[in-house]
Amino acid sequence: MKEKIQKIINEKINPALGTHGGSCVLVDVTDENIVKMKLKGACSGCPGALITLKGFVLDALQAEIPEITDIEAV
Repeated sequence: MKEKIQKIINEKINPALGTHGGSCVLVDVTDENIVKMKLKGACSGCPGALITLKGFVLDALQAEIPEITDIEAV
């Protein structure tokens, strides 16, 4: 599953976040299919980071991998 998540990050998520000076890095995937991500660049200190993570990033991942249950920033 990590490889598929990384591909979505590389091809869809980071290009979109990059338009605002940010990016994200996959840290881990738990046994409960919770994705742990680190936000970088402008996203790391943005007040809307949680909305971006829970909205855009989680939605993009679940669209292709419905087994993902949640996402957490680390």
